[in-house]
Amino acid sequence: MSQELTPDVHWLSPTERGAWVALADLMFRLPSTLESDLQRESDLSFYEYMVLAMLSEEPDRTLGMGYLATLTSGSLSRLSHVIKRLERAGYVTRSRSQKDKRHTNAHLTDAGWEKITASAPGHVRKVRSTVFNALTAEQVQQLNVIADAIRENLDQERIAPCSETTDCTEE
Repeated sequence: MSQELTPDVHWLSPTERGAWVALADLMFRLPSTLESDLQRESDLSFYEYMVLAMLSEEPDRTLGMGYLATLTSGSLSRLSHVIKRLERAGYVTRSRSQKDKRHTNAHLTDAGWEKITASAPGHVRKVRSTVFNALTAEQVQQLNVIADAIRENLDQERIAPCSETTDCTEE
């Protein structure tokens, strides 16, 4: 589109355009690369893997569905569909919160624990070979800062870390 036709748009500089095209390329290629390996090696989608991974990191392997959706950058609707598939496979169960019956918790079963612990080594190897082996330690720190800045801009209400005042097993 011609810049003359839209003078009110603050167009990207050549440097910004280059960075944007590179980022867009990563947004398309990286998920499909990780997804294909997980599907082939573990019969899990990338999103299913992330759901299981987030649950596995909790001491009681349980999280509220709302918080789990936030942690996995998914909608409650998407998470609900994935949880149904994971329940059918025996990896997850759902139950009403004991603290608030309006809320639902997802719990990683023993079979789910076995699935994620069997899947994690291959996934971590792929993430390391695809992403981190290409970066210096300083670039990894920069990537973290850059990703946090963009995520903060995407969602002004950042995820509150689990603490004594934030119950991460509730929605």
